[in-house]
Amino acid sequence: MKTKKQPADTKIDLTPREIVAELDKYIVGQSQAKRIVAIALRNRLRRRRLKEQMREEVTPKNIILIGPTGVGKTEVARRLAALVRAPFIKVEASKYTEVGYVGRDVESMIRDLTQQSHNMVREERFAAVRDKAEETAIERLIELLVPPLSKRKGAPGPVLPAPEEPEARLQHHQNAREKVRAQLQAGELEDELVEYETKENPLPMVEVFAGSNMEEIGMNLQDMLQNVMPGGGQSRRRRIKVSEARRQIIQEELNRMVDMGEIKSEAVKRVEEMGIVFVDELDKVAGREQNRGPDVSREGVQRDLLPIVEGTTVNTRHGEVRTHHILFIAAGAFHVAKPSDLIPELQGRFPLRAELTSLKVEDFERILVEPRQALTKQYQALMETEGVNLEFTPEAVREMAEVAFRANQLAEDIGARRLHTVLERILEEVSFTASEMPGNAVIVTPEYVRERIGDLLKDEDLSRYIL
Repeated sequence: MKTKKQPADTKIDLTPREIVAELDKYIVGQSQAKRIVAIALRNRLRRRRLKEQMREEVTPKNIILIGPTGVGKTEVARRLAALVRAPFIKVEASKYTEVGYVGRDVESMIRDLTQQSHNMVREERFAAVRDKAEETAIERLIELLVPPLSKRKGAPGPVLPAPEEPEARLQHHQNAREKVRAQLQAGELEDELVEYETKENPLPMVEVFAGSNMEEIGMNLQDMLQNVMPGGGQSRRRRIKVSEARRQIIQEELNRMVDMGEIKSEAVKRVEEMGIVFVDELDKVAGREQNRGPDVSREGVQRDLLPIVEGTTVNTRHGEVRTHHILFIAAGAFHVAKPSDLIPELQGRFPLRAELTSLKVEDFERILVEPRQALTKQYQALMETEGVNLEFTPEAVREMAEVAFRANQLAEDIGARRLHTVLERILEEVSFTASEMPGNAVIVTPEYVRERIGDLLKDEDLSRYIL
């Protein structure tokens, strides 16, 4: 079967096993959730190889991740999106309201996702031509600092004694330009002042605070005003630093070299084909009200979310977006409510379920040292900038893991986030004095940990506030 060429930004050859292996580099445990999201991602990549007629019929299998806070639900979804550079956005279901109430409507999550995709594609396009834009910026800055001979009179720039002979003057002028070019490339003239023509944008910021579709109205009004005055305001010459002029020129050149219409088209396409929406706190809107009062209906939010998940068309400032093939990953603790408390239609749109387990001492221990961005590695890198060699013994890592686990038992269980508080408490003195002891080594031992944490754990009331 002849297949359509895949975009270069997607790692189409990642198998589910390889996807899990990539997630293992950042997230400890939770193998069931990793397997489920890996299969969902691989199926999306498989779908893109199908014939067009079949491809349209294959819809994503949306997922509900069930588990307490701090066990890795968000991180699993975020890392999954990063693997294939898919547009990704995290939203909280409890922040949305039923149509007719004051607040954000659920369609705004698609508009936000599309804007995220637009920013991603634009940065990719800019990165491809940035070197050329920087070269052009240097040439334009040379024109400002050392204008052509016919424009030298009264122009800014160095006033150099020039020979009388035309050929010698021309050579002298060329030498001056080459010298300035070398200085610009070395960053030696960043604080010099040049006259540069800048544009001022007179358009007021349009903010709309209420109404069911007022975000869309405000968006369209802003675009309409920009179309009325496409020039972007009046131009005026003013003296600015070379560094600021360089930044503005590079941005102008990037905008000139890149087709913004093509960026919008690609952004919408990428959202429709690879977009991922992570809906957190879904359990907060689960449940079916028996009494209708002035409060916002949780069931109403679910019913508004249903067409987005089923597949509809949302109008955004970058064009119409079809949500039929966007992958939705929902999450929640579901301590009180259960997935079965969702309206049946929405339950059917999230066929895959994965339960993430609470973290044990061994999990905390692995989280401290194994992932690429492990907290101990972060603190070691931070202290290394001050010339301090920070080391953790294996016994100290175990002690810190036990402290975090006990703190979660004494107070609210916030999962791995407790480790941030514990390490900050343990390394507070080192962080404060690191700049005063370059070249020294600090070894964190179990005794070191107990010295700074031990008394807090003995006092249960105090530990609730401190840890």
